[in-house]
Amino acid sequence: RELLPPWLVIVAGLTGIVLLCVSTKDVPMAPLRTKYGIVLDAGPSRTILFIYQWTTTKANKTGVIRGCSSCPVLGPGVSSYSDSPQKVRKSLEPCLNWAQNEIPAEQHSQTPLYLGATASMRQLNLTHPILSDGLLAALTGTLKSSPFKFQGAQILSSPEEEAFNWVGVNYVLENFFKYDWRGELVPSGKGMAGVLSMGGTSAQLTSELEGEKQAPKEGVRLQLYGQTHQVYTRECPCHGTEQLRSRLLSALIQ
Repeated sequence: RELLPPWLVIVAGLTGIVLLCVSTKDVPMAPLRTKYGIVLDAGPSRTILFIYQWTTTKANKTGVIRGCSSCPVLGPGVSSYSDSPQKVRKSLEPCLNWAQNEIPAEQHSQTPLYLGATASMRQLNLTHPILSDGLLAALTGTLKSSPFKFQGAQILSSPEEEAFNWVGVNYVLENFFKYDWRGELVPSGKGMAGVLSMGGTSAQLTSELEGEKQAPKEGVRLQLYGQTHQVYTRECPCHGTEQLRSRLLSALIQ
């Protein structure tokens, strides 16, 4: 199979967060109405605000969504504000104000807002948990003061982050469902793709466990589109982009 471009994996991972964290209620016989959701991806180098939208159309009790726009937050990743958490508000305000203009005002109070922090915040939480807690508190206060429906700000574990990537990639590839000739959503009948994520210091291979195998403790159990999936991530230390670059440089010098 062809390797997916890095931007697709990033966008797909965020799609996975929305699919698993934002619920839509079944409203039979009701007219379709567009709803919105906001995800802040707080990565190591920067934060990006993504707006997603969906209608009441569902496939086996799971929402069908699409990304519509995004806003890169100026400045470094949120972990860089650990010594001055009060500056986080100022960095997020431009994109939060932009989102207010993108989403109809009458839907602001019903629009879920969620922040997921990844690798750099995991590291900060391990080395300086007090600073990490203070920064999360500042993020929570900033997002709660917005007009949107705050759903939480948390540090994603590595298995959770990779599970979101796995969901998002398979969603983009239409492996969960497809549209039949009548335009109705039906199971795709396709197998699920595995996902190889290349980080700075390591690589992660995420795939679904075959058959009735018991998921390891680090595995994640997902209920999506009327089916249960057990997803497991295998860590490959020292196979990240920085290590590969160092090995290449060493080989060139030799």
